[in-house]
Amino acid sequence: MSNINQEAVISVSQLTVSFPGCDALRGVDLEVPRGTVFALLGENGAGKTTLIRALTGFLHPSSGNCRVLGLDPTVDALEIRRRVGYVADAPALYDWMKVGEIGWFTSSFYEVGFLDRFREGVSRYGVPEDRKIRHLSKGQRAKVALALAVAHDPELLILDEPTSGLDPLVRREFLESMLDRVATGRTVLLSSHQIAEVERVADSVAIMHAGKFQIVESLSSLRDSVTEVTVSLDDPLVQLPLPDAPAIVMSDRAEGRQRQMVMRGFNNEAADQWRGRPGVSGVTVRSATLDEVFAACVRGNGKTAH
Repeated sequence: MSNINQEAVISVSQLTVSFPGCDALRGVDLEVPRGTVFALLGENGAGKTTLIRALTGFLHPSSGNCRVLGLDPTVDALEIRRRVGYVADAPALYDWMKVGEIGWFTSSFYEVGFLDRFREGVSRYGVPEDRKIRHLSKGQRAKVALALAVAHDPELLILDEPTSGLDPLVRREFLESMLDRVATGRTVLLSSHQIAEVERVADSVAIMHAGKFQIVESLSSLRDSVTEVTVSLDDPLVQLPLPDAPAIVMSDRAEGRQRQMVMRGFNNEAADQWRGRPGVSGVTVRSATLDEVFAACVRGNGKTAH
């Protein structure tokens, strides 16, 4: 049986999900520790929402194992949903209800205090309780869904593109509130396309591409190990040898007389070797941004230096 870490808030081992003609998840492994903001990044169709649906019991995996708060989503889905807050990318709300009514209705499934916290949330987001859901804008609907998701103070908050439709100020305030939750020992799994926002709040990041994780690492480790290297050439036909191990070329792009590469494990010694080659007029090295790391993972062409 695959190893499962019962101490982790989320633990996934060799999880696969297959549909006719499509392998949505291809043997992924993941551990999310308690008290962190863990970001899940990937382009459309990478498998992020499929993974979230498997974690919340809405989708049964084809093989492999996963645990959420120590529970098996294929058996304990209802208990997981009781202890987890979840906001989908397109939250389903009863259009005929008023905002206050949907809070009252949902509170019947949770303990005392839910309704007060929900009302506090929608008030903070500026959504009128007497307005019907059908008359809300996309951003207002998202705010209602967020207020519902956190009103029972869940141990784990799973957010699938939660800030879609929110104005920048509310988006910023909401993401900063995630840090407050983590400070109290809660955990947040955040799936988002807003890479700059993720970089501001996340402790760790997992980058998905074609149903597999390309990187699962803390942001601090990524900043230390991944660099953007620009090599200026006297002639665009000048050839560069691959750097020695442990350096790995994640992406390599030529623009005129410049080669721009995102690399792991690139050090000053490797830079000095390139600087000393005929036809190389300069080498600059800086820490790669999360956006550059993401692009290298999903569009990089690997070891193309020669």
